[in-house]
Amino acid sequence: MIRNITTLPAALLAFMVMLAPAAAWTEQRIGVLLFSEEARYHESLRGIREQLAKAGYKEPKVRFLIGNAAGSKAKAADLVRSYAADKSLALMITLGTNATIAAAREIRTVPIVFSMVYDPIEARVAKDWKNSGTNLTGVSPMVPMSELVATLQEIRPLKRLAVLYTPGEKNSESQLKDLQKLQMQYNFKVLPVIIQKKEDVALMLPEVLHSVDSVYLSGSSVIGSTVPPIVELASRAKVITITHLEDLVKEGVMIGVCADPYLLGIMAGRKAVAVLKGAKPTSIPIEALPKPGVIINKKTARSAQLQLPQSLLQKASRVYEQGQIGK
Repeated sequence: MIRNITTLPAALLAFMVMLAPAAAWTEQRIGVLLFSEEARYHESLRGIREQLAKAGYKEPKVRFLIGNAAGSKAKAADLVRSYAADKSLALMITLGTNATIAAAREIRTVPIVFSMVYDPIEARVAKDWKNSGTNLTGVSPMVPMSELVATLQEIRPLKRLAVLYTPGEKNSESQLKDLQKLQMQYNFKVLPVIIQKKEDVALMLPEVLHSVDSVYLSGSSVIGSTVPPIVELASRAKVITITHLEDLVKEGVMIGVCADPYLLGIMAGRKAVAVLKGAKPTSIPIEALPKPGVIINKKTARSAQLQLPQSLLQKASRVYEQGQIGK
């Protein structure tokens, strides 16, 4: 049986850890922290657990202690303190940049394997991709922003790109910086748009949409929770929406240039197996998928009265239409 600690108060969890019967300590205990309920985290965790199971790391040999921060940095920090109090953990698995940052601050002796951390160097959970220099290793959904720009230019000329981002969210800030570096090379202008709370969408976006031809939704948890109104406003203005996250395309974003979270989970799971077998995280390089896929939401394209090029449709790895996946 998996013990789910999503709703347990941290103090109660710590108390349970201290009072756990001696027999429980004979199991290998693996902590799992998801930053939120977003689909990409669950998909990645599915890949991780499949790889662990293939290697024999499954119940009853292993007990997973699964926590969910529900999109709250404060709750993530609280849960991590509870994990840190459990001296029997063999491994910590984290899903998402904010969950990984919280774990890296508190847990220094237990190995941590992460997934869905866009830029681990910028997030300061690793010193280098080849050798983290810490007790962490994992995988990244990083997508070359040049591929995202090239995809937009395949649809129509790109002149002004609004980048929705949230200050303080490391992956969101990193994506903005990467796009700004490409402005001169690809001859377009980035317009940064701060979205710190849901209400900012209705306040900021209508005016912005009059002066841009495309909108990029970065990997901010706030932006991820406000996809429908963003897409609705952009579609009315006949503006392309694009992201690097497939779950946002499923929710309505028109175009995605994405790394598959499930495949990333498989990669992270292999690293977790290696760690459980004795490898040090510093000996396991951090990796990203070599080639992202193009994902298309045709329903949104029709709403924006936009005819997508046949060449783009043909190379799409997935197409969402009327809420279903087609090909």
